[in-house]
Amino acid sequence: MFIAALYVPASPWIVGFGDKTGLAMCNLISGIAVALLAVGFTSANGRTHGMTFVAPLLGLWMIVSPWLVDGVTTTTGMIWSNVLGGAMVCLLGLGVTAMGTMREDRMQ
Repeated sequence: MFIAALYVPASPWIVGFGDKTGLAMCNLISGIAVALLAVGFTSANGRTHGMTFVAPLLGLWMIVSPWLVDGVTTTTGMIWSNVLGGAMVCLLGLGVTAMGTMREDRMQ
């Protein structure tokens, strides 16, 4: 999830829509948030497992953001970049959420 989270904020410049400031900032903020969550899940899962539901939500936001961010004329590359990056974050976030739920069940 950390690597997918690093791709999302870099994608505006990799794919070539860095001039779309609104979507580039959206990707930057959401990607950094997911990267910080991934680091927290790795280093302190016992204390951060209650926040695991946030990662799939951010992944869904990454998927729909090209259509919801105001003032962005979308291109195919922008859409595919956000959909693939968001889908990876969402799926991996669901996996982390499931692991956190299993951990809670074992502790009880």
